[in-house]
Amino acid sequence: MSEDATNDEEYGLRYHHGFGNHFESEAYPSALPKGRNNPRIVPQGLYTEQLSGTAFTAPRNENRRVWFYRMQPSVVGTKSGFVACGVDGNEECTTAVNEATMRLSGTFGGADWYSDMKLDPNPMRWGPTPLPSSNSSVNFLEGIQTLLGSGDPTSKAGIGVYVYAFNADMSGENRSTTADWHTYNSDGDFLIVPQQSGLWIQTEIGRMAVSPREFCVIPRGVVFTVNILKTNEGESEKFARGYMLEIFRGHFQLPELGPIGSNGLANARDFLHPTAHFEADDAIKNTACVIINKFGQHLFARSNPHSPYNVVAWHGNYLPFKYDLHKFCAVNSVTYDHPDPSIYTVLTAKGGDEEGTALADFVIFPPRIMATDENTFRPPWFHRNVMTEFMGLIYGEYDAKKRETGGGGFVPGGASLHSIMTPHGPDAQSYYANVKKDCKTPTRFEGGLAFMFESSAMCKVSKYALECEQREEGYADCWDDLVCTFPNSHAP
Repeated sequence: MSEDATNDEEYGLRYHHGFGNHFESEAYPSALPKGRNNPRIVPQGLYTEQLSGTAFTAPRNENRRVWFYRMQPSVVGTKSGFVACGVDGNEECTTAVNEATMRLSGTFGGADWYSDMKLDPNPMRWGPTPLPSSNSSVNFLEGIQTLLGSGDPTSKAGIGVYVYAFNADMSGENRSTTADWHTYNSDGDFLIVPQQSGLWIQTEIGRMAVSPREFCVIPRGVVFTVNILKTNEGESEKFARGYMLEIFRGHFQLPELGPIGSNGLANARDFLHPTAHFEADDAIKNTACVIINKFGQHLFARSNPHSPYNVVAWHGNYLPFKYDLHKFCAVNSVTYDHPDPSIYTVLTAKGGDEEGTALADFVIFPPRIMATDENTFRPPWFHRNVMTEFMGLIYGEYDAKKRETGGGGFVPGGASLHSIMTPHGPDAQSYYANVKKDCKTPTRFEGGLAFMFESSAMCKVSKYALECEQREEGYADCWDDLVCTFPNSHAP
């Protein structure tokens, strides 16, 4: 079932609307300096700090940065020093840091980028990512698993694709650790797609509530915490599950519309950016915590003497954001044929090997009207592609892949991978059902919400993805019943 988008007013949240805009926000009156970025005397006794998401010399229309006005700058606490995770306790570290280094793998998502990733061109499919057992306590960072990736984050080249499943918060009363955990990504931008249960995300810029029909982007370097979103009654769901895409170069942007015109697809006004919020309670503000840094696909932890969420005001255009996927204005054929899936692109990231080829695209297959003539095959066609295609299902069904009797198939929380030039397309059951289906009149597809992470990069697959229990070893069997009927028709 589809979940409604977050009712942000019930969570006391307000947002700035737009995409790529310059915004300003203050959570305390007169905290923003007037007429300058870095005054000698900062209002309200705050400190000035800039976070740059691009080089100073990047073209003006691509330049991204945000000015923070915070109670203490980020350098306070760095003397404690980062230590590598995935090792036994260090007597020079605090108990909280030792706990983090022992609970977390030394590599992000549990996969060594250089020894645990292998090339495999076979089509693959996975069932839903298993949820943690009720007698274990796993938070967001601990619950991430690497599925595939390309390039090298230390060279700012390539992508990573992950799944997550967790049942405990990173901070607050329901956390799984003795201290609050906060994290930031030195390697790239995260695009997070919840599938089961919403997320409560606190960042330096402000707070977001993200439901399973929404997604969010956390830019490189922004400190954040992920908890399970509480319901209106104040209760949290027991588990959360979803998908993540990471780009090691550049930032996500809206696709060009070309002949579509000036409107359509994901409209800029529907993207929501958080407003300023800081930890007001002195007991919280001064509580020690742990900062975890994803750096070169490895994890490092250090203690911090104050909350990282002490930004009282800010202005700029380097910000996290979220978007409700059901606001996507889909474009489709009203005459004949199934158009290319690129018409469903929500966001894109430059960096492909050729003009017009993306490093990564985020594409959805939303509820929509399918209005075609009587001889159009409505699901996607059989295909081989110069792009890597990773698909997931948020809810319902996908019209080219059916659930199998007794479980299995392409199901919510599951995923599939069709690598560069690997043949793929509708399974036999879906193909023949749609060949027989009368398509003379428009049909409203409301059966589900699927998405695709598409990349020009050839990706390696992790050891976990190849060996996990939810991998369907017989996935390719779904095409066995596509028989040769030449020269006879297989139409009804």
